[in-house]
Amino acid sequence: MSTTGRLRIAVWGSGNVGRPAIRAVMAHPDLELAAVIVADPAKVGRDAGELAGVAAVGVLATDDPSSVLGTVDAVVYTATADTRPGDALTDLEACLRSGANVVSTSFYALAHPPTVPDALAARVGAACVDGDSSVFVSGIDPGWVTDVLPAVLHGVSAGATEIRCQELFNYATYDQPEVVRTVIGFGGSMGDLPLMLHDFALKMVWEPAVRNLADLLGLSVVEVTTHVERRPLDHDVHVDGMGLFAAGTQGAFRFEVGATTAPDEPELVIEHVTRIDDSCAADWPVPGSPGGEHRVCITGHPNLVVTVHGHQPGEPDGAGGGNAVAANRLVNALPAVCAARPGILGPTDLPPHVNPT
Repeated sequence: MSTTGRLRIAVWGSGNVGRPAIRAVMAHPDLELAAVIVADPAKVGRDAGELAGVAAVGVLATDDPSSVLGTVDAVVYTATADTRPGDALTDLEACLRSGANVVSTSFYALAHPPTVPDALAARVGAACVDGDSSVFVSGIDPGWVTDVLPAVLHGVSAGATEIRCQELFNYATYDQPEVVRTVIGFGGSMGDLPLMLHDFALKMVWEPAVRNLADLLGLSVVEVTTHVERRPLDHDVHVDGMGLFAAGTQGAFRFEVGATTAPDEPELVIEHVTRIDDSCAADWPVPGSPGGEHRVCITGHPNLVVTVHGHQPGEPDGAGGGNAVAANRLVNALPAVCAARPGILGPTDLPPHVNPT
């Protein structure tokens, strides 16, 4: 901890989630932005405030994690793990062994501690023991829309038969071209199922989320299933920064990850309807907000729909707001994570965390 009594925080990554994480740390009265770690050589030496789109703060970005670890209380890890899972896990272990607690959107398999695969739990758990540290992972959906928000809304409903968490988005504003094309499959052949839409991948990323919600509600999960639909583009689409998405290639997908619970308990569903162009699959659910939105829909008494749409100045509509609240949930959780027991933490391990400002 710094001489000011505030927790010293490093933000690892300055992309879609890293930028709002930097802003959130700077705004938090109990946190001090101590470092920003980047991979892009063009960002090295630039001021963290500049990278985050705000005023300069005197913290210069570095590409040398070893110069940071051991000097901070916690790391907000926002670097992608989708295309570099081995390297990202090595980064996580290094943080934890150095004594830095970690909050992250990157490590889906750690989001629900009771079902973390044994080998991964042993590996990460050993790093936590070595560093007397903990790790808390929350989804970029953003995670709070799939756990704490529906849990709160369930408390004001009656006779619920289904709790559905939706993401309705156009990914033309998602500034990750490699992920959009290679992992998600936009612009790819309709004959090839992209990595993210395989059953194992959907369960790896979103099964922890439905199980966290079940835990918060005290429900027992009987079975988790998936369902996928896809549609091709009917015309060429050009996206700034990502290029051409040709007619006949994947232009939209819709998936569900659902948890069947015990009899007379509500079914839990996470649904994504995602497009690269608004005209594709126009008969599917569409957002009512620019770029996209998240919804929690509860079927019961009454039928209840709550829509979440954030606008972050300087960031794309929908996507920018969603990324910001995902980052804010993690940053605002840092004091509780740093005070928690060592190990892998889930939402049931932490008190409700609010912005102290």
